[in-house]
Amino acid sequence: MAASILDIHRRATRWPCGGWLFSKLVCLKAPYFASISPRIERLEPGRCEASLRHRRRVTNHIGSVHAIALCNLAELAGGLATDASLPPSMRWIPKGMEVEYLKKAMGTMRAVAIPEAAVVEAAEGYALPVAVTVTDPAGEAVFRARISMWVSPKRARP
Repeated sequence: MAASILDIHRRATRWPCGGWLFSKLVCLKAPYFASISPRIERLEPGRCEASLRHRRRVTNHIGSVHAIALCNLAELAGGLATDASLPPSMRWIPKGMEVEYLKKAMGTMRAVAIPEAAVVEAAEGYALPVAVTVTDPAGEAVFRARISMWVSPKRARP
């Protein structure tokens, strides 16, 4: 049986630079996330904390962190929080996302993602809302998202 994302995180973070390595591994598995160079700071069932540094490649025309970079960070954190919470027989995929831009995003952004309901094993698929709040270095919310994750049983492999 393949190791879960949570098992890999727990093993990697025991080493010096393990958090950095784990973040790079996530980006190898899902390459689009590499565009924001995220850092996974905390991962446990029911919670993921991730950050992105404010630098030129994530900056928009007014000098703040770009809206889509914030969406990317939210989806990454929400997906990892969901994955870390899943029973081994289940899988997930994002189905939709509602976002609110609350203020200019300046500085290192920190996302906290928490599923709004228990992740349970089920015979049928179901929607799981995941709340994500992104804060600035002062701890003020600059962005909020509610991601609808579709959780369903894994298909049996032939």
